[in-house]
Parts: sequence; C-alpha cells; structure tokens
Amino acid sequence: MDRLVIQGGHKLNGHIPISGAKNSALKLMVACLLTDQPITLTNMPSLADTRFLAQLLETLGVEVYWPKGESTCHLNAAELKSTIAPYDQVRKMRASFNVLGPLIARSGHATVSLPGGCAIGARPVDLHLQALEAMGADLKVEQGYVKAAAIHGLKGAHINFSMPSVGATEHAMLTATLAKGETILENAAREPEIEDLADCLNAMGADITGAGTAVIRIKGAESLTGTTHAVMADRIEAGTYAIAAAAAGGDVTLDGCPVEALGAMIAKLREAGVTVDADEAAHTLRIRRNGTHLKAVNLSTQPHPGFPTDLQAQFMALMAIADGTSVIRETIFENRFMHAPELSRLGADITVRGQEAIVKGVRQLTAAPVMATDLRASVSLVIAGLAAEGETVVNRIYHLDRGFERLEEKLTACGAQIERRSEEEE
Repeated sequence: MDRLVIQGGHKLNGHIPISGAKNSALKLMVACLLTDQPITLTNMPSLADTRFLAQLLETLGVEVYWPKGESTCHLNAAELKSTIAPYDQVRKMRASFNVLGPLIARSGHATVSLPGGCAIGARPVDLHLQALEAMGADLKVEQGYVKAAAIHGLKGAHINFSMPSVGATEHAMLTATLAKGETILENAAREPEIEDLADCLNAMGADITGAGTAVIRIKGAESLTGTTHAVMADRIEAGTYAIAAAAAGGDVTLDGCPVEALGAMIAKLREAGVTVDADEAAHTLRIRRNGTHLKAVNLSTQPHPGFPTDLQAQFMALMAIADGTSVIRETIFENRFMHAPELSRLGADITVRGQEAIVKGVRQLTAAPVMATDLRASVSLVIAGLAAEGETVVNRIYHLDRGFERLEEKLTACGAQIERRSEEEE
C-alpha cells in the first residue's frame, strides 16, 4: 500500500493547474446510458473513481475509449448488453448508483447494488428511490440490490425533496430527461456540478431549465443524441490547493479555477488573514501568505452557495495553526470529523462535540505517522504535513487517488517536499 512522505516547513510558490471536477465527471459519464450515440467528455480527471465507473459502464456494454494519461474520454452506449450493476463494482464508489435511473429510462428495467464508498455516516439513497418511484418505477430491495422495472415507461412527476441532496437531484434529472411529460424538482440542490450536468444533457437534446436554483423543470424527450462536453473545473480541488498554500505560506496561483463557485471559501480565507486575488474572467485565484499570522474563524458547512462540506477537513487543518479558537460546525454529513484524531496526532488541539469541532490554534504542528480515513480527510493530513515541522507519513493514500489527480506532482512543482513510496520500496 502506498504512502506519502512529507517534509514540512517548505513554502509553496508557483502555479497549479486545476483538473476537471470528479463530482461532475462521474454524473456526466452516466449520461452516456441515455443515448445510443457517442458522447465525448474532455477535461476528464483520471482518478480511481472515474476509472472504476468506466469499468462498470463497460460491464453494462458501453464502449469506453480512454487511453491512460489522456483527458478525453469517448463513451458509446449503442447497445447495452446488461442492466445489472453488481455489488463488486458499485461498492467501490457511491456515484455508480446513479446508473439505476438512466438504465430504467433506457431499458425499462435494471438491477443495481446498493452503494458503498466513503465511511461518512449513513448517506442513504432513500431520496433517490423516492424520486424514481414518483416517476413510475416499481422498486424492490432484495439481498442488497435494488430491482427496478417500469413496464409502461417513466412519466413526469412533481418531486419535492425533503433536503437538497446533490446525488438525488442529479439522479432524478438524468432519469427525467426520457420520462413522458414534465418533471418538476423542488428543493433541488444548487451545486455548480448540477448546472454542468444540465448543460451537457441540454446539448444532447434534453429540455432542462432552472439548474442551479431550487426548482428545476425537465420536459421529457423521445430520445437524446450524442455530444461533446468539457467537464467543469474542480472547485474542491481548487479550494484544497488554496487552503494548502495558505497553510504552508508562499504565493500560489491556481490556473483554470472555477472562481465564481468558490465564493464562500474565498471569504473565509480572507477572514483568516490570507491575501486572495480572484479573477473570474481569467479563471485564476492567487493565494498569498508570507509571514502573517492566521486568524481563527468560525465555520458552518452548508449546501451551495454556503461553505462546502468537502472543504471542511482541509479548513480544519488550517485552523489548527491559527491564532485563537475556531468552532467548525458540520451540518451536512454525520461522522465527518474522522480526521480530527489524526490531526491531533500532529499536535493539533481539537475537541469534537457532536456536530461541532472546537479547534484551538497551536504555534506549530509536529510530524507524525497518520492514517487516511476518507478522501477529504486524507488531504487535510497532507495540508497539515506541509505546515508541520519534520517528516509526516500519510498512510492508506488510496483514498487520495480517488479524488486528486497528480497531487504530489502538482505540489512538488511549487516547492513542496513530498514523495510517494510503496511498501516494496521500504
């Protein structure tokens, strides 16, 4: 198993290119199931998760041409040879559950395993299933699989989500594109990735309005066509590198950055005393901190446009070295403080009480071996390692490979001393 070895205390200076968004790419790949024509996705991030999904789509009969090292992925679901998504594949990554609706819409039936993925709370799929049932799908859960059929096809429905779930909003939107009549999604999630998916589906011939707002309307089409679509830039990756630069100190510019999607994070960095120059037109974000002390700021995660839960762990690593005490509230996922004990191993002073973490800033973190528990938690340990004194070893970094493309390469190019080692090398 690979690990990262980080020599802390080096400032970051230079440019970091931002990759395509994992959370968008996964749903865009699924969209290929809605048409028998080819879909080409550019700016694709090559990650463990996107590669897993490519394998699952191949199992269903999709032709996937995506050479290693390339950022263009060609998908062609001209003929589906299976409508069964087996547990072995779905358990690797939650987003693969989103094949269920498109398979029903295209083939009238599907059998999909319930998902696995990160160990962050329960994250149930009830909202997904309620939306599909509202559109006329007959669902049974048996032996860990959802068995679904819509013999008479799917029909438009009025769906009011009990909470704005990104996964359920995207799943319902994908499915509704081929349902008869109009589907209205109320209390829909407003994340930028949903707009990205709507743009792609509309280019395929769907009729979707309101994406990015709380009410989305989808008029069902007879069929969809192929298209070429560029995956939006990854706001979570950009936010992660911005926080890393703030923690390590230095002067880093993020290129190809989705600036407009990062308003809440930029505001918090500025509040913490970091100099941030945001240029929406040039898609750049410059982060500077040379010698100034960080100030403790309070934070509550919220659905978009609030502060994203996917940046909470990273921000906690930053607050661990700020002057004063910050309170970080996690309102989206339960169990999302699993990084706190590991950060404490590096000398952070963090007390977790239910949904709150109280972080008392310390002057200096000191290196230690730590263990990654999930994707965002593992990158928070990398950030802490960059700011810590001495050699930090982050174990179980397969989580990182699920969501960050060429992480050590991008950080090394800015002066970080970070290297990947495998067991064999030890």
